Amino acid sequence: MNLKYHRTLTKDKWVLFPFSKQLLMIANELNRANKWIEEKDFNEQKLCYERAFELLYLTIQSLQDTKDTRKLREILRFKEILASLYNKGIPSIEENKKLLKALVLLDKDSFSMLGNSI
Repeated sequence: MNLKYHRTLTKDKWVLFPFSKQLLMIANELNRANKWIEEKDFNEQKLCYERAFELLYLTIQSLQDTKDTRKLREILRFKEILASLYNKGIPSIEENKKLLKALVLLDKDSFSMLGNSI
């Protein structure tokens, strides 16, 4: 897979991160999107979503390799929701925050790191 935004990141490097860390890196992009939605710069918000998609695809690949069907199923559901917001064009800040919270809730370790701040 050729990455547009994370050119130095490979699948082999990505799998070295624990699942919670992978989720937090995706969450960083959604958090950046919050800023751009607030500033009404929807082009930058879309770029944040595109970067989140790249990281999601790496996560999906690694989950397929490990055959972790429970996590894979949940991350695929999350991807569908992100895709619907991406296609919507202009999501509300509330929708983006809910999406961020849903992502962090997929893993107890990532939630314990960010749960109080979202």
